[in-house]
Amino acid sequence: MSHVTPIDPEMLARFEKGYAARPELQVMSNAICRTSLSDAAFVPAAAAKLRMDFSVVVPDLEVTNQKQSGRCWMFSTMNVLRRRVIEKCNLENFSFSQTYLAFYDKLEKANLFFENVIHFADQELDDRETFTLMGNPLPDGGQWDMAISLTKKYGLVPSWVMPETAASTGTAKYLPILTRKMREDALELRKLVREGKDPSARREEMLAEIYNALRILYGQPPKTFDFEYTDKDEVYHSDKGLTPKSFMEKYVGNDFDQYVVVISSPIHEINRTYCQPFMGDVVEDGMFWLNLSQEELEDLTIRQLKAGEGVMFSCDCHPDGDRANGYWDQDSFQYGEVLGGMTFGMTKAERLLTRDSTMNHCMMFAGVNLEEDGTASRWKIENSWGEERGQKGYYVASEKWFKANVYQITVRKSLLNDAQRALLDQEPLPMKLWDPLS
Repeated sequence: MSHVTPIDPEMLARFEKGYAARPELQVMSNAICRTSLSDAAFVPAAAAKLRMDFSVVVPDLEVTNQKQSGRCWMFSTMNVLRRRVIEKCNLENFSFSQTYLAFYDKLEKANLFFENVIHFADQELDDRETFTLMGNPLPDGGQWDMAISLTKKYGLVPSWVMPETAASTGTAKYLPILTRKMREDALELRKLVREGKDPSARREEMLAEIYNALRILYGQPPKTFDFEYTDKDEVYHSDKGLTPKSFMEKYVGNDFDQYVVVISSPIHEINRTYCQPFMGDVVEDGMFWLNLSQEELEDLTIRQLKAGEGVMFSCDCHPDGDRANGYWDQDSFQYGEVLGGMTFGMTKAERLLTRDSTMNHCMMFAGVNLEEDGTASRWKIENSWGEERGQKGYYVASEKWFKANVYQITVRKSLLNDAQRALLDQEPLPMKLWDPLS
């Protein structure tokens, strides 16, 4: 840098003088010495308006728990689909095995990583695509498209058929180990390609190592199982010899192509379809999104809720939330006031472009409260953080928070109007690997 502005004693003296001129700042410092910032900033009167009463709801179920894993996308997708099994079998409750899906998710992601490494083998390690790939070879996160790709390829099983393990519920304890090995493998694959050699055999050996590790960590995925249950009328049922795919087709269906992922991104061209060719899990499937306006995204969410079906969505869950009590709302927290009078005014686009905001959590909309004019005032959310958080695992978000932090939903194509449906025929534009919504 040709010119720098160091912090010097004179500048510090000015800061100290300014702080001393405002005695209320020291009072606030004293007040939060033994109080968390979020508790000090909490506005009870604003939160009291976020009642857990809604004019449109889907029935409550026992809340699932992803525990210490990044499988929110998997849980929220299955929270939509499990209601089909509950209705078909007349059950009080039901959940799928996330361990079963997670096993194949990690195996498929390893395969995709090796595929991408080979594709970009001619790049230098500090070129942007390769540098981005090396940053997270085996990500824990995902989206609807990825969960559905796994479901279509491998089927589904009930939770008790392949139960959770210490590894499936605490992925941070083993992912760095596999990630280190995959980066080492990547260097070897790049070298083979650069020397003009076929990397296929060595790649399969590497993938077999990952498979072995996952079998140890997660257990063996079942080939067949018996679906035994007692319905709400105390009638016992037994369906024997099912495969994961036959179970899926019989009890869930295979109409996943009738859904579309809709995003509302102010930094991408509106009324356009997009894809992410180097992201996902199953290499033979892709990611397909339709970018519509915020108003259209919200309208489609309401339409599906009115039709009696939950809506899986992706959002930025970090800002303005009370996870313990179940609120998401900007007006319920006065962080700027507590921290000396800061103001925050970035637009949604500016927050994305500066990396202040990103899609980092997936949940399911389970209800909405509509005013007399049909506009939404608050939203009911089914989360996957267990019943101990929120209001027995459910949360309420304000309309203001929805507009600021919800980026993606999945809805039935039949809910689109003719103009929106016509957009699906476009050739999707590829997003960059480092896109804020990737």
